[in-house]
Amino acid sequence: MIKKILIGGEKSVRDPRIFQRMALVAFFAWVGLGADGLSSSNYGPQEAFLSLGDHRHLALYLAVMTAITVITISLSYSQIIELFPTGGGGYVVATKLLGPAFGLVSGCALVVDYMLTISISISSGVEAVLSFLPPVYFQHKLTLILLITLALVLLNLRGVKESVATLTPIFLFFFVSHVGLILYGIFSHVSETPTLFVDTIRETRQGIQQLGFGAMAFILLRAYSLGGGTYTGIEAVANGLQILRPPRVKTGKRTMFYMAASLSFTAGGLLVCYLLTNVQHVAGKTLNASLIETLVGTWKIGGFPLGVWLLGLILLSEGAILFVAAQAGFIDGPRVLGNMAIDSWVPNRLMHLSERLVVQNGIIFMGAAAILILVFTRGSVQVLVVMYSINVFLDFSLAQLGMCLHWLKTPAPHRGKKLAINLIGLLMSLSILAVTVAIKFKEGGWITLVITLSFIVVCILIRRHYNRVKGMMKRLDSVMTQVQQMTGKHAPPVRNDAAPTAVLFVRNFGGLGIHSFLNIHRIFPNYFKNFVFISVGVVDWKNFKGAEEVKNLESHIAVELKKYVQLSNNFGFHAESILSVETDTLAAVEERCEEIQRKYNKAVFFVGKLIFEEENLFTRLLHNQTAFSIQRILQFKGIPSIVLPIRVIKTVK
Repeated sequence: MIKKILIGGEKSVRDPRIFQRMALVAFFAWVGLGADGLSSSNYGPQEAFLSLGDHRHLALYLAVMTAITVITISLSYSQIIELFPTGGGGYVVATKLLGPAFGLVSGCALVVDYMLTISISISSGVEAVLSFLPPVYFQHKLTLILLITLALVLLNLRGVKESVATLTPIFLFFFVSHVGLILYGIFSHVSETPTLFVDTIRETRQGIQQLGFGAMAFILLRAYSLGGGTYTGIEAVANGLQILRPPRVKTGKRTMFYMAASLSFTAGGLLVCYLLTNVQHVAGKTLNASLIETLVGTWKIGGFPLGVWLLGLILLSEGAILFVAAQAGFIDGPRVLGNMAIDSWVPNRLMHLSERLVVQNGIIFMGAAAILILVFTRGSVQVLVVMYSINVFLDFSLAQLGMCLHWLKTPAPHRGKKLAINLIGLLMSLSILAVTVAIKFKEGGWITLVITLSFIVVCILIRRHYNRVKGMMKRLDSVMTQVQQMTGKHAPPVRNDAAPTAVLFVRNFGGLGIHSFLNIHRIFPNYFKNFVFISVGVVDWKNFKGAEEVKNLESHIAVELKKYVQLSNNFGFHAESILSVETDTLAAVEERCEEIQRKYNKAVFFVGKLIFEEENLFTRLLHNQTAFSIQRILQFKGIPSIVLPIRVIKTVK
């Protein structure tokens, strides 16, 4: 009951309308996936502007460069959406176009980046909210951060669409208020606009004469790179394409357009407003706070201090938008993990769906990782900012490199134009990455690189383990399938209701299932006369793409079960099959087993289980304990059940 209240009731994968209802249209995708990028306007433009020092006139060039960069990276990711319509973003691009090793680096970099997205967004948001409260509340900062993180975990466990819809009003207020603020800031200084361009050119010439062209270019490029946080989040749409409403490519490109337009206008517009108002840095205040106070802080209607209220509301929206920005980590992080799980880089359970049809384990993993980072850093925004933004440009660079190589190798219409977009995006990403790593490495950027490298090592160990098990399974398949070839075909025997019945849980037709079937005969020779093969197909991240995919999964399971029935018939036994497609294996097992027990009163249930020579926490984490869970459920109901061991020998490679 508590679980249902917190995360909602079950959703059915058989409902043909469920995918349409859960998928996001471009507008809601812009809210859920674009908030990460848009929220970066709270700190990205400020970081770039302050780094200019006394050469503030360069902010005009910086605003143009920022807008061009956002548009260029967005266009390059629109091309990724076209080429990879099933989603996956940088991880899939690097894996397919550069190789699995590059894909692993890209995937790990993205996952760590999304952990930090959640951490820094929530920490920054809490600091912004606490700035409106008495200082005594600041001692509870970490507690509030952890509570909000847990609240967002629960909100996302309810479903992506539900979480996005809840946070939409915050996003819209932030966007509308900042658009209005920027337009007012520009038009209220419209008389200064003509001289702004003249003064910028004049001061640039003076700077070149005094310092030299190289020095001025360095100052500008350094500010441009230090403002790299502005571009984080642009890749989110390509990573989360599977949650968009069909046609996904069209919806994704439209979402990317909304994101590019809003971010380029907001970030570039703020830089122009900083320059026009000659805003100064004040200790304890953000540049945005100083800008808002300069523009509207003195507004009054009668005796009512309208400006003060507007200042408070807009700054509050800046804090709240950061909570919305954390959604990108909870939406895309589990999806990157799901794609990596398909390739066996991370535990397979990270692509399992809950009864609410969300990647539950991935959401919990991202939430737990963010909490660990927050506890380690004590929620310090200063530390998190240093750790942030390095990995995302590593992913950008690998994705752009992969796309450039693709256009060089593959003839396509307008190939030159497409190559130019990705090549420019590659140069921009590499330049920002190089400067960011060089400047922030000793300040704490090394922590991010250590975390990412450690994650890569763990993924390699996981992949090696899964490959070893797959090698054993292939050998088992090659040996066991010969058994089927040695048996002759027989007519299906008649069911004997009075005889004992063996009920065997199976998956795909292969060595594991055949081995378990033969083991039953070895342990109980000539005892069972009827066999029932039951298979519960699990709808996970790999096949959660629409009602048609669920039907395809059911058809595949039916074909595999038919092979087991034929095998049993060839041995002279009556056999039947039962299939079910669910997100929760255990709930389906409990329901089906009670039905079988009523039909066959002498039924004994068997389930195969991989047993490792050295059982440890690692093997328990990478392989589910479904066999023991099924046995526990059945034994509690008084139904006899047996776990059949399939040994995994350590020396097998």
